[in-house]
Amino acid sequence: MNIQFKKGVLEICVLVLATRGDRYGYELAVKISEKFEVAVGSVYPLLSRLTQDGYFSTYLKESNEGPPRKYYQLTQEGWSHMRRLIAEWESFTQSVNEIIEEGLKP
Repeated sequence: MNIQFKKGVLEICVLVLATRGDRYGYELAVKISEKFEVAVGSVYPLLSRLTQDGYFSTYLKESNEGPPRKYYQLTQEGWSHMRRLIAEWESFTQSVNEIIEEGLKP
């Protein structure tokens, strides 16, 4: 998949996956990679930015498999931001699909 496509949707994917419960960074990267390949290293800067912007709060939780993990919890601002991005995404993809359909007409 085109790297620019991935960059454009990674934020939405991270936010949406967090609606099902608190997540840690590696878990998010693995879940996204089930659908399209994403480098684990690309998720952490995004999580940091989204946390600084107030869309996530964080906490540490002990792990049976190593050191404590940092969990990301979607804030109310995060929910609102996610909904705005989804609305923009739906409008954008509809427009792109219309262009594709027009361009492919015989």
